[in-house]
Amino acid sequence: MALLRIRQFGDPVLRQKCKRVPAIGEAVQNLIDDMIETMGENYGAGLAAPQVGKILRVVVLQTPEIEPFALINPQIVKRSGVMEVGEGCLSYPGYMGEIKRSEKVVVKGLDREGKEVRIKASEFLAQALEHEIDHLNGILYIDHLESADKLHKVGPHDLAEL
Repeated sequence: MALLRIRQFGDPVLRQKCKRVPAIGEAVQNLIDDMIETMGENYGAGLAAPQVGKILRVVVLQTPEIEPFALINPQIVKRSGVMEVGEGCLSYPGYMGEIKRSEKVVVKGLDREGKEVRIKASEFLAQALEHEIDHLNGILYIDHLESADKLHKVGPHDLAEL
């Protein structure tokens, strides 16, 4: 496994729409392993392939309650409710924004073995899934800001409290 370089805001790769993964081979498995390691080392809840320079529909996620997992070719099939959340991004470090996300989502995709999965998520996991799937479509959380005053600079001590 290897740590990957996380692309930062301004890198054009973050604005590209990702390609579907046609087959889950060794290269995709290695990418997933490297993304999980990179996410963990950077204290992230999720990471999308374009954030590490790969234009593929692959995301990895983890929460304090859920071990790291991968979703390949994920898509949101249902959304419900609206909640205002504070959100940050490994590709836009040092800032948090107040945006609206769905309270609940249903996502379908493939797990790393190629098995079809359907995830019903609420609250934080729903937020993380929406955030990472947005990345696959070239959308950043800052695109959801209603106004510039909803974006706040934060320091490491602020993030430790989350």
